[in-house]
Amino acid sequence: MVALPSQLFTNTQIPACIWILNKAKARKGEVLFIDARQIGYMKDRVLRDFTPDDIAKIAQTYHSWQKADGYQDQAAYCYSATLDDIAKSDYVLTPGRYVGTAEQEDDGIPFAEKMQNLTALLNEQFKQSAELEAKIKANLGGLGYE
Repeated sequence: MVALPSQLFTNTQIPACIWILNKAKARKGEVLFIDARQIGYMKDRVLRDFTPDDIAKIAQTYHSWQKADGYQDQAAYCYSATLDDIAKSDYVLTPGRYVGTAEQEDDGIPFAEKMQNLTALLNEQFKQSAELEAKIKANLGGLGYE
């Protein structure tokens, strides 16, 4: 199952999934989930597209899994789930549930310190906003609009 990004098809904003059904598959009792929602590029403001390399990556992942030839699960991209894994998830077939999310890099700054810095920056920006608002009102007043 391949989850595709939204905006991949014209005239619709909803994401789509590709289901590949194969009765004669070599890996019985397993389902490959590929989450391709983060792959591709914005071709224009409303349409996402895949590069040939994006398509090749998805195809290579599928073929590697199918042939058991160097396939490895990758966080936030692909996961080979057993039927037991699917049963534990109440048979929900959403790829994001199985592939998980990518690990976020730790920048080494404690949350409390980061939040304090961001709050100070926000307060400074609020102050600047109030100053700009006062200037705009003064300019409008000078033009006769209050």
